[in-house]
Amino acid sequence: ILQDEEVRQGLKTFSNWPTYPQLYAGGELLGGCDIVLEMAAGGELKAALEEATAAAMPEEDINARLAKLVKSSKVVLFMKGDRGEPRCGFSRKVVEALDDTGVEYSTFDILQDEEVRQGLKTFSNWPTYPQLYAGGELLGGCDIVLEMAAGGELKAALGA
Repeated sequence: ILQDEEVRQGLKTFSNWPTYPQLYAGGELLGGCDIVLEMAAGGELKAALEEATAAAMPEEDINARLAKLVKSSKVVLFMKGDRGEPRCGFSRKVVEALDDTGVEYSTFDILQDEEVRQGLKTFSNWPTYPQLYAGGELLGGCDIVLEMAAGGELKAALGA
């Protein structure tokens, strides 16, 4: 703050705190010198810092989470709804095609997890649902799965 007067004054305005030092945790002002010393003496500072650190760190990087999800079963269908109750016609058609193969598969309802719903589009570079994975690899969406089923290729592609 001694190097940049604009930052120094701007931070005072932003925080509505006129003096330095200013301690921030998790993007929130905890206070200045006196408050921080009081928190430390009262045993509150460590808990406040741990809470802010835990809140600031995502439980798991979305790409790492998606990498685990696509490999959570040998065959995984990311769809709207679940195999017992598909919530769109495209998902229903893929469920029917998979059921016809007799291959075991699991489903993930993207309507229940917005982070997965949005993140998987980027992760897979595939913009629509359903998305079918076998052995952790994307096979495709509804049209591709139905073409594979019609051509007798789906069961083999699923590793059966």
